Amino acid sequence: MQPIPAVHHPDYTFPLPARHPFPMEKFRLLRQHLDALGDSLEWHQPTPISLAALKQVHDADYIEALVKGQLDERAQRRSGFPWSEALVRRVRLETGGTLLGARLALTDGLALNAAGGTHHAHADFASGYCLINDLAVVAMELLRRGEVERLLIIDLDVHQGDGTARLLANEPRAFTFSMHAGRNFPAQKASSDEDIALESATADDAYLAVLQQAIPRLIQSVRPGLVIYDAGADVHKADRLGHLALTDTGLRARDAAVIETVRGAGLPLLAVIGGGYDRDTPALVARHAMVFEEAVRARERTPYNEDHEPGA
Repeated sequence: MQPIPAVHHPDYTFPLPARHPFPMEKFRLLRQHLDALGDSLEWHQPTPISLAALKQVHDADYIEALVKGQLDERAQRRSGFPWSEALVRRVRLETGGTLLGARLALTDGLALNAAGGTHHAHADFASGYCLINDLAVVAMELLRRGEVERLLIIDLDVHQGDGTARLLANEPRAFTFSMHAGRNFPAQKASSDEDIALESATADDAYLAVLQQAIPRLIQSVRPGLVIYDAGADVHKADRLGHLALTDTGLRARDAAVIETVRGAGLPLLAVIGGGYDRDTPALVARHAMVFEEAVRARERTPYNEDHEPGA
């Protein structure tokens, strides 16, 4: 079996102040955890996304302030992180990783980034631990360069992808779909091309029933040349920032359903890991690993058809 391309960089993790609430170590530990998959994954290292690509989506003054360490205290508090050069390198690498993963998916049919899904970043401000919107930046870079004609973003993080929705609102070639907990951050929702707001405590069966109706319909309607899947693990019932109630079984079934449906349609798929905030870091890492494990199982069951015609 041909290995699945996966993207990671050691600098996805950097030191944060003691007792900082963001589980930064999960990226390093996830890469270690995935060693158990052996040669089923082929690892690639990204380079930082270019400033030019960032400025195609984000406000140029915001990007300059971010890169030069000129964000004021209020902007830093809104981002969730104190500014540092390591932080800037990390978010540029993460976005470069999503771009590399997308290009690998277009070639291979299936790829994964062991980070990404920073869907709360807006044009001129950071929000909710998201400083650069990797989903929107990569969508626009691929469309601008003609690498894909249409794409679909399936955002299943527990929080609405508000930044992605606003950044891509005027781009008809990028379709944004967000299925999330309705009574959760952000308080003021944006309008994705399609939103499904779920009731708090929605559990496995109800969640999967909605998802399994939505994904085939979206693929048929959008006819994308690439699907980007934000596989947020914060839909899990144990997540401290999630209001849904999926179990490990439901989370794994969700990832399997997306991967199998997209691959069954003959479409390239990139998955990014999205959010996850459980203080039990080993349990959180195991949840993030599920999308990788299900990708390997899907590849073992059904090799990708390289003769598909994306978006046809």
